[in-house]
Amino acid sequence: MNYKNSKLDRSAIKFNQGSIVVLTAVAFLLNIPWLVAFTAAVMLTGTIFPKAGLFKLVYKYIAKPTGIVKPNIVEEDNSPHQFAQGLGGVFLAVSFAALTAEFAILGWILAFIVLALAFINLTVNFCLGCFIYFQLHKLGILKSKNEIRNEHA
Repeated sequence: MNYKNSKLDRSAIKFNQGSIVVLTAVAFLLNIPWLVAFTAAVMLTGTIFPKAGLFKLVYKYIAKPTGIVKPNIVEEDNSPHQFAQGLGGVFLAVSFAALTAEFAILGWILAFIVLALAFINLTVNFCLGCFIYFQLHKLGILKSKNEIRNEHA
């Protein structure tokens, strides 16, 4: 993969993961299915329209300027992270559907999977969604934004 001219703030990714963990845990602990839907909507919106992602905006306009979180800029393609976020958002959307369709156990299991994977990524830097992305990329099923851009240049 070509990371040339790709800048990524890893602290923004960590802030995103932390937000997912906290909101999903609160949703489970207080049995608030709509909070699962909200988190799914934020994740999916941030996947489709990266600049409109609520967690990214809170990081950019509150957490970073106030010094709560310090930026960690690296040269890295954001495509695997976007894919992982979209996958997590889909899981949470299906979780919410299950919760509202009286399949609470399935719904909370799906939500817990997202919570656990976001927590693992946050704490030990292993992203299962990124791993899946890289495997699909290796098989030629997915292309990064940079590769698509380079093809059209």
